[in-house]
Amino acid sequence: MVGFVSNLAIFFIIWWTVLFAMLPIGLRTQDEDGEVTLGTTSSAPRGPHVRWAVLRTTIVSLVIFGIYYLVVHYWGFSFDDVPRIGPKFY
Repeated sequence: MVGFVSNLAIFFIIWWTVLFAMLPIGLRTQDEDGEVTLGTTSSAPRGPHVRWAVLRTTIVSLVIFGIYYLVVHYWGFSFDDVPRIGPKFY
């Protein structure tokens, strides 16, 4: 049960990170379309695109989580396997 909850938490973190990276993709402003609604700024989004952003985010997050799961659970890599880059202070 701990493994499932840990993987769910990791997927949740990946999903939120990818969401904020994917939100601006495909976004069109009212100024770009030439149809500015009265009372809004010209840089406001043209229409709601949340459904497509969530779908793209979920697909990309599943791919990234699949790579993570493959690397950690099947190949057995962990943070201990990452080489030390910085200097060692004794």
